[in-house]
Amino acid sequence: MHKLVLDTNIVISALHRAESDPDIILSLVLDKEAKIALLCLSKEIFEEYKEVLSRNKFSYFNQSRVKDVLRKLKKAAVWVDPKVPVNVVKMDPADNKFLECALACQADFLITGNTKHIPFKEFHQTKVVMPGEFLELIGELSLT
Repeated sequence: MHKLVLDTNIVISALHRAESDPDIILSLVLDKEAKIALLCLSKEIFEEYKEVLSRNKFSYFNQSRVKDVLRKLKKAAVWVDPKVPVNVVKMDPADNKFLECALACQADFLITGNTKHIPFKEFHQTKVVMPGEFLELIGELSLT
């Protein structure tokens, strides 16, 4: 099972467009029986999910669906309490929390649509990938 950290933009994109790559990834995380993906979360990341999704600019989202997705993510996740501070993301230092979580849970992948703030391809043992890249990679891995 692949351990994942999802950037907030992945959750937003999944809620924004059904059957998109982020939506497929969210489905994989929530489908425990498939045993493909395991979400790693920290309190700080989950708080960001909640805060961002409550912003006025996302008020067009079905709020009961937002609450349902957050509840399911909270339940499905492996929770970590990062102990090692990271300070490598300079454009938006708040994004370091995703790397801290990835380090704490030894994530296989950090999935983000924000390669401007997180421009590197690896951080320790974690591959930093876009949603489409992740889906391609796990498709290739399942063939081996």
